[in-house]
Amino acid sequence: MSYSSDRSLAPKARKKGSVEVALSLTEKVKQELAQVTLPRQSARAAEASAMLRFAGELHVNGDHMSYEVEFDDEVTAKRLAEFLDDLYGVKSSTHIVGPGSTSKRPRVQMRVGEAKELTRRLGLITRSGHPVIGLPPQVVSGSVADAEAAWRGAFLAQGVLTEPGRSSSLEIVCPRQEAALALVGCARRLGIAAKTKETRGADRVVVREGDAIGALLTRMGAHRTRLEWERKRLRSEAHESSNTRLENFDDANQRRSARAAEAAANRVSRAMDILGDDVPEHLADAGYLRVKFRDASLEELGRHADPPMTKDAVAGRIRRLLSMADKRAEELGIPDTHEYAHGPKNDSE
Repeated sequence: MSYSSDRSLAPKARKKGSVEVALSLTEKVKQELAQVTLPRQSARAAEASAMLRFAGELHVNGDHMSYEVEFDDEVTAKRLAEFLDDLYGVKSSTHIVGPGSTSKRPRVQMRVGEAKELTRRLGLITRSGHPVIGLPPQVVSGSVADAEAAWRGAFLAQGVLTEPGRSSSLEIVCPRQEAALALVGCARRLGIAAKTKETRGADRVVVREGDAIGALLTRMGAHRTRLEWERKRLRSEAHESSNTRLENFDDANQRRSARAAEAAANRVSRAMDILGDDVPEHLADAGYLRVKFRDASLEELGRHADPPMTKDAVAGRIRRLLSMADKRAEELGIPDTHEYAHGPKNDSE
């Protein structure tokens, strides 16, 4: 699996009339996943079967089979169409439908005719000719890359990523419980804990733990969006942690320690905002530890790292992160990390 590093391919804002509308995290993930290239045929087949299973409806009329598939955007429909054509020589057609009772935005409907042989080769029907109610056996028992592809296809079809916070989650709406359980099994093979639940009459697979959400985004191939999600998560956790701790401080020494910890966390958060996608991963990891475990010593931070680091290594990486950000801020003529030590500035400042 490979990923494009071309910044021109980064998720773009969409337009509503003449007004540019910022993309949601879900939209950013889907745009990024649609750019992932897959050299392995089995992974492309696994992703295609998941998209058909989670976004499609199989129609059987005698000996004839066809699929009606609906997506949020054209790039996902185009990706599936290319997979089906490249792998099996199967053609499809698409058209745009306007907003309706179930969606406030236009949707892309895709039709795949003459799908009997395609459905058989993808493993979406059993040997006896009955539709598979979970995921194809070759996906469930396939490679790790196939499990990643199944999750990517399911997210492109029916995935939602919410903003970080106490109720943050990554969810997939599933056609039925068996498909949800199959997806949970794929997550388990990736070392990620996912659970099933039924909400508003629909079966869903949910990942709630922050580290697991980040790991799954990386597994699927949404690296840029994971960085953005982690930065927002850091700010949310820092705010909640600061509020909880400050309420319990009852002497001057504790308050001074809290202010120092807050200043360090604010500087690191500002550094990651300045550097954006350019922040080196090993420096971002050290900064994340400093914010998440703000009461910990450098030695304790090193023990939290994976793999563990010495306290000097942690301190050095944080210094380089702040130095790199301050230098970039000077080049851009914007406030550096020192100016954010006591909290974010207002836009007017």
